[in-house]
Amino acid sequence: MIVNSVKAVIFSILLLPVCGQALWAQNSFARGEELFLQNKPQEALLLLESATADDPAHVQAFIYLGIVYQQLNRLDNAIDVYNRILPRGGNETARIAFNLANVYFAKGDTAMARRFYTQAIEANPSFASAYLNRANSLVKSGELRESLDDYEAFLLLEPSSPKRNEVTRLMAFIREEFASAERRRLMEEEAARIEQERRRRLLEEVTDSLNAAAEEARSLSAGTEDVQDYTGEFILE
Repeated sequence: MIVNSVKAVIFSILLLPVCGQALWAQNSFARGEELFLQNKPQEALLLLESATADDPAHVQAFIYLGIVYQQLNRLDNAIDVYNRILPRGGNETARIAFNLANVYFAKGDTAMARRFYTQAIEANPSFASAYLNRANSLVKSGELRESLDDYEAFLLLEPSSPKRNEVTRLMAFIREEFASAERRRLMEEEAARIEQERRRRLLEEVTDSLNAAAEEARSLSAGTEDVQDYTGEFILE
């Protein structure tokens, strides 16, 4: 009985560091989360860094830490944090990918932004903001036609969005740009056709003129062949 009691005490002592570490991680996250929700990123930073270091599987701590890095304009740190937790994101995969895409967009890397907006949409096909931001990244990179489908998807998912009028105006502008470009293309094609026709007629006129001159030359040449020279002696009677 005494032996069992001693074993229990020893086991409890061995568990103390593990329990203490887990408790510290929880406390770090709880305090960091509180400061984060109070919009105090600088104060929350060290606590959230501690929480993620103590518990590498704490998805929410990583998400908060990534957002804090974004708020402090430490974008490379945010990318690192999101990439570390993304493979273990589980139900938060769409949100993590979306945040990561936003960081790349802020850095001006529209290709990487589109890649992770797409991953967010694949993880959550109803993620309206991912469609909107992917459309914006397409516009920024000059891929206007491709952006229209994403804007339309956003409006279908968020028909009452306060951004609806702005998005609708932007879509109308893009479509008008394409319509204007198409009109310019048709006008240029018509101008090219007219110019080609003018050149063809000019060549025909020049060719006809040259042919007429050649025919006239042949006629004159044929007339001179019928004239005979008189070489005999001319005698007056």
